[in-house]
Amino acid sequence: MFRRLMFALAGLCLTAASALAQPAPNWPAKPVRIIVPYAPGGSTDNGVRPVMERVSTALGQQFVIENRGGASGVVGTEAGVRAAPDGYTFFVVPVATATVLPAARKMPYDSVKDMVPVSKVFENTLVFAIHPSVPATTMEEFAAHARKNPGKLVFGSSGLGTLTQMVCESARFAGKFDMLHVPYRGGGEALADFLAGHVQVHCEGNVLPHVKAGKARLLAVADNERHPDFPDVPMLKEIWPDADAMSWAGLFAPVGTPDAIIRRLSAEMIKVAADPELKAQMLRLAVRPAASTPEDLAAALRKDAERYGKLVRDLNIKMD
Repeated sequence: MFRRLMFALAGLCLTAASALAQPAPNWPAKPVRIIVPYAPGGSTDNGVRPVMERVSTALGQQFVIENRGGASGVVGTEAGVRAAPDGYTFFVVPVATATVLPAARKMPYDSVKDMVPVSKVFENTLVFAIHPSVPATTMEEFAAHARKNPGKLVFGSSGLGTLTQMVCESARFAGKFDMLHVPYRGGGEALADFLAGHVQVHCEGNVLPHVKAGKARLLAVADNERHPDFPDVPMLKEIWPDADAMSWAGLFAPVGTPDAIIRRLSAEMIKVAADPELKAQMLRLAVRPAASTPEDLAAALRKDAERYGKLVRDLNIKMD
């Protein structure tokens, strides 16, 4: 009797595993929600929209962006973590939300246990840009000006614990100068106040179109290579090797989402990322498609959790 029961249970397990391995039938059969945990207009929003527009076309169903800004990405990420795992809700998580915040404060979710990797969506160039009213044309000149004017220069970020804050803080730390920090709900709001002259420093790539228009001055980029549109502008780590940051955002699913759906969406995003027109479109916004397998996204998450955790400790950033 016991042996028959064990064989029956084994058969059920094999059937369930086989079902997960099969292609997702009739998916997507209705619009798919993509939660972006920042307000419209920032690098995260700018990087997700063109990718998902092409995924919508490829799969014949709408992928609808839902902006849920607040708490440096925590509000939208928590909404995604707690969504039904039916394959119709996914959520975008920037690297800082997944790795920096857990090192700086108590979180309502675990970045490793509570969300399932699908694919990287994009990588993006972070920058160090200043308002034209600031009398500096290089990072060294800016640092000297800031030292002479302690407490008078302000940088805006897309929120506490974000990579935009990390870039400015690491530059401040490495260059031994002082700045005040004003966190916003997203990069779009931070950019608006920067262009209006309310803050003097902006570290998000959404400022690049305004650099070309003369409304901002680009002093450095935070990336693994110089930006092709600004080849004479140095990387931040060329000036101060310890001032470095690499930003990306990944697409995740609630725990329990069928693996077949995750695999299909990941494969489609990899195809989309190879589109030269998409690459050109995103480059103008300082982002680039960087689709990956779920395994590669999981590896990036583990690596950067260690990397940025150390940076948070070195800068003594606490948010509790």
